[in-house]
Amino acid sequence: MTNSTPARDDSLRERLRGSVRGELVEPGDPDYDEARKVYNALHDKRPAIVVRAVDAGDVMATVGFARERGLTLAVRGGSHSVSGYGTCDDGVVLDLGRMRGIRVDPGTRTARVEGGCTWADVNHATHAFGLATTGGIVSTTGVGGLTTGGGMGYLARRCGLVCDNLTSVDLVTADGSFLTCTDEQNSDLMWAVRGGGGNFGVVTSFVYRLHPIADILGGPTFFPLDGDVIRRYRELIAEGDERLGALLIVGLGTPVPFLPERWHGRPLCGVIACWTGPKDEDDRVRDRVAALGPVLGRMVERLPYPMINTLFDDLVPAGLFQYWKGAFTEGLPDGAIDAFIEYGATTPSIQSVTAVFPIDGACHRVGPEDTAFSYRDADYSIALSPALTTREECEAQKAWVGAYHRALEPYSMAGAYVNFVDSDDQDRVQANYRGNLARLTEVKRHYDPGNLFRLNHNIAP
Repeated sequence: MTNSTPARDDSLRERLRGSVRGELVEPGDPDYDEARKVYNALHDKRPAIVVRAVDAGDVMATVGFARERGLTLAVRGGSHSVSGYGTCDDGVVLDLGRMRGIRVDPGTRTARVEGGCTWADVNHATHAFGLATTGGIVSTTGVGGLTTGGGMGYLARRCGLVCDNLTSVDLVTADGSFLTCTDEQNSDLMWAVRGGGGNFGVVTSFVYRLHPIADILGGPTFFPLDGDVIRRYRELIAEGDERLGALLIVGLGTPVPFLPERWHGRPLCGVIACWTGPKDEDDRVRDRVAALGPVLGRMVERLPYPMINTLFDDLVPAGLFQYWKGAFTEGLPDGAIDAFIEYGATTPSIQSVTAVFPIDGACHRVGPEDTAFSYRDADYSIALSPALTTREECEAQKAWVGAYHRALEPYSMAGAYVNFVDSDDQDRVQANYRGNLARLTEVKRHYDPGNLFRLNHNIAP
């Protein structure tokens, strides 16, 4: 397949008109610059056309159009892809952002969610019924990328990964077919989209299993950047109460009212707690987290579950310049903790965070071959996520994140979570998918032999 830039007198809008109900945006249109933006400002691409789909028919027509004309196709949900896979130069961007319908069935505890939804949409809809499922930690994240990559969040220890709660998808394949996939129907695709990324088609809707979670005890507790604090955090997770989601962060103090001003902008670490157990145990949990070290500041209160997913929203808005690396670890080795301390001390900005997600508990009760996400023996997933306000600053910090990642390598497993790696990590596909790569390649070869869906952590057919 080849890239081609259509001449302006051969408008893609005119070719697509009649087969797409949604809006078509081309260069020169008043809202073109807004339509081509993605969350990570590092990726400033100029697509030939942006299709703002409104239904599955639009998706089918756009996929067929790109395939028949040999155009690069980028699929965009929430646009949070740190690698910039939701956009492209000279090709077609299929934007699902207007497909945001949700239907919650409280009887079966499931929710059908369209592919353009964000986790804020899902949390709002399900919370009305006192239900929730594992989502991310930023509410503006799209459901599609997070789910098909595996999906981590505060509820993972109790409820499993996002993909573990996925019971069905509707998916448009490279030949334009519309398929419903479950464990009984098109089961090969159902297996593959649970961790294999966007390699196999465009998911127009997801069905998630929900859990009776409404209010939680949640919020951050900040400590000095100290290895003993992190080792005590490791002990807290090893205690095994899966009702406690506890995200470890290393970074610079944020200017929040409950953190003394002298710590604003200084290196520290923190634990974002999300306790889904009974309210009468709140004080015990709050005190247990506080016992990790000298508390610099905290705000740990009873909250509606959706609020816990908004705590990072203001810190990392759209428009920052980001370059990420990721790692998995078994346990949390002392050498990895030493790296957190060394490189955390030189964190480049308040928006830059080392995030450590515990993925034990329910995540371990799924076998490594049961889904495409194979790292069921990993206890933690680490994201190194520098975020800067200018392109120049971001480029300058690539050396920092590279050195940080190399310092973690002796204590890490071979691969990383595909949503935490950047576009220059394509050579890690084997390590990231491990023993599932051969099966994923067969599914890819069957449904996308021409590799139309290649803007992702790509599995070549």
